[in-house]
Amino acid sequence: MRKLKFFMIGMIPGLLLVFFILNKKGASCSGYLPNSRVIAESLSKKPVYSADFSEAMAENNVDETFLKDSIMTEGNIDFDKSQAQKQPCPSYILYYPKKNPRFEITFEKCSAETTYQRLKKIR
Repeated sequence: MRKLKFFMIGMIPGLLLVFFILNKKGASCSGYLPNSRVIAESLSKKPVYSADFSEAMAENNVDETFLKDSIMTEGNIDFDKSQAQKQPCPSYILYYPKKNPRFEITFEKCSAETTYQRLKKIR
C-alpha cells in the first residue's frame, strides 16, 4: 500500500506536467488512425474537382467549405472498397456522416493534389 501511495504521488504531477507541455506545443493524439491520417493528408493538398464532381456539388448544394469542414473531416473512409495500395495515386471512398451516410465521395490522393472524382447522394 505504501508503494502505491508513492507511485501515485509521482504519477499525478508527472501526468499534469506532460499534459501542459504537450498542450502548449499543440500536439494531439487524434491523428494516428488510418482514417484520420488519410483525411488530414488529403486536406493538406491542392484540391482538384472533376467535371462530374463539380456538377454533383451544384445539384446537392454542397460548397467547398462544407466539403472541407464537414464532409471530409467528419467522414469515414471505407478501406474495404478503397484502393489504398494503388500506385501512383491511391483511391479512397468516403461516407458522410459515419452513421446513416447521405453522401459517398470518391477521391484520389496524389503527391501534390487531391482529385475529387465522384459525389453521390445515397439517400
